[in-house]
Amino acid sequence: MNDTYSPPDTRRMNDVAPNARDESCRCVASRAVLAIGENAGMTMLDGRRVYTRGDLMERYGLGRSTLEKLYREKEANGHPEAVGSVGSQLAWDSEEWDRWYAARQASPKVPAGLVTRDELSARYGLSRHALKKLWSERESNGHPDVALQVGKALYWDEKQWSAWYAGREEHSATDDDPDALVTLAEAGRILGLAQSSVTVYAKRPPAGWPEPVRQEALGGGRVRRLYRRGDIIAYGKAKPPQRN
Repeated sequence: MNDTYSPPDTRRMNDVAPNARDESCRCVASRAVLAIGENAGMTMLDGRRVYTRGDLMERYGLGRSTLEKLYREKEANGHPEAVGSVGSQLAWDSEEWDRWYAARQASPKVPAGLVTRDELSARYGLSRHALKKLWSERESNGHPDVALQVGKALYWDEKQWSAWYAGREEHSATDDDPDALVTLAEAGRILGLAQSSVTVYAKRPPAGWPEPVRQEALGGGRVRRLYRRGDIIAYGKAKPPQRN
């Protein structure tokens, strides 16, 4: 017979087989980790389903830059906080993210002319901390009320806010004018008083506290009181020193 039996080249098998076996083992292990870690297509973290940005891009068709912007502006839009990371990727609870996005899509469109704190920060050169402080002192400084709230996101009427801020800047520019009008919060700063202390002066004025020269009605039943700077300075000079 022309066909003859040739024994296998064991040297060649020994050279190749171990690598092939290792590669095969690695593939099997990778598939097992994928099945366990992603629960057959679902990314899991600590026993719960999560989304990475890659998952969200695939599920919702959103671009990475859009997702990054949504998370960057989470304080304004209420975006959920990340619950951890999968490898090098941030991860969000899937149910929480789904609820947030569904509510966002169902929310009414924000009317033109309304702005968030982030937009005020960008347009007027104020830090978020400064804007939060102005908002927290609204009872005394007359900060405009919120025009719209969507979830955790707050919106202000920009024209109203801009007019209020311009007036505030005008008051601040007249620091040397005794006839310039100042708000209660500004009076507190002139006297070096804590905000919490000066706020009560409107309803429970101490002895010698000057009367406001003008009062302006604000939204929500609030009132902005304006005082002569000279009267505030005179009060500070006449006020007896506090005992230690």
